[in-house]
Amino acid sequence: MSQTAKTGPVAAPTAGAATARRAGTAAVRVAGMVARRVLMLVVLLALVFAAVELLPGDAASAASERGESAADLAERRHLLGLDRPVWERFADWMSALPTGDLGTSARGQKVTDLLADPLPNTLVLAVTAFVITVVLSLLLGCWAAARPGRLGDRVISHASTAAFAVPEFVVSAVLLLVLSLWTGWLPAVTVTGGDGRPATWTMLIMPVLALVIPQTGWNTRVVRGALADQAFTPHVEAAHFDGLPLRRILLRHQLPGAVPAIATGIATSTGLLFGGAVVVETVFNYPGIGSVLVGAVAARDTPLIAGVVMCAGAVISLVLLAADLIRYAILGVRS
Repeated sequence: MSQTAKTGPVAAPTAGAATARRAGTAAVRVAGMVARRVLMLVVLLALVFAAVELLPGDAASAASERGESAADLAERRHLLGLDRPVWERFADWMSALPTGDLGTSARGQKVTDLLADPLPNTLVLAVTAFVITVVLSLLLGCWAAARPGRLGDRVISHASTAAFAVPEFVVSAVLLLVLSLWTGWLPAVTVTGGDGRPATWTMLIMPVLALVIPQTGWNTRVVRGALADQAFTPHVEAAHFDGLPLRRILLRHQLPGAVPAIATGIATSTGLLFGGAVVVETVFNYPGIGSVLVGAVAARDTPLIAGVVMCAGAVISLVLLAADLIRYAILGVRS
């Protein structure tokens, strides 16, 4: 009895200490993931400033008029702060970023005001395409994985490879030709209303499809490959030996183990999706940040370019961070 009394009070603190250590380790690792994504975003923004600095000309010369004197050009360059070192301008821009200030464009307008309308439009386009891509990729990948080596699996494999290999502007051109010029089902360009948004929801169909088709091809292969890797794990083979239905084995045994790889693949393709959005918005005259970015690059408007990259990079970083957390949660539990 006395031995039980001695060991009882000791066991609880030991278990509590172990739980606290695990929680502390998890917190440190999550903080490390967040710090890594933030650091990557900062490095990306620094590269943007450096890349614009290496381009021929600057914002002052891009806005110059014919017959303007060198003194006028130098004065404009001074007003825009272009006579200061690039690292100093980057440090000033970054110091204001935590307050939500994205700086002032070369035309004297707040970058946040310039992005207030096009950024939500791009987010609607990108999020819609992302959700549809995830759903289609999971459905097609699981359907193919349930029929390994059969005709359906081979068809999906070849079709997904072909879809991913075709650039977004080619897909956009084909969609314009078929759905607009030949059939007249959908408008060829996006017309905006008084609020700066597309006038009708049908104007989203072709831009979304132009993004969904290549990304679905890529992610379908990711899902199919991840499920194929799980097919040879011991617990999946044991489920086959037990005579469980193939659908149950796929959904309850293969898919959970494939989630980390699938999440990583889908998160990685988010950057490709935003990059494709710039092209697609230009083709369909969609009122998003793509047209803003093209104009900013032509004008060598560094704060505006950095503002666009910051907004897109923040969204991509959040998706990548979510994939990191999913991977850590699943693999951490399994380890």
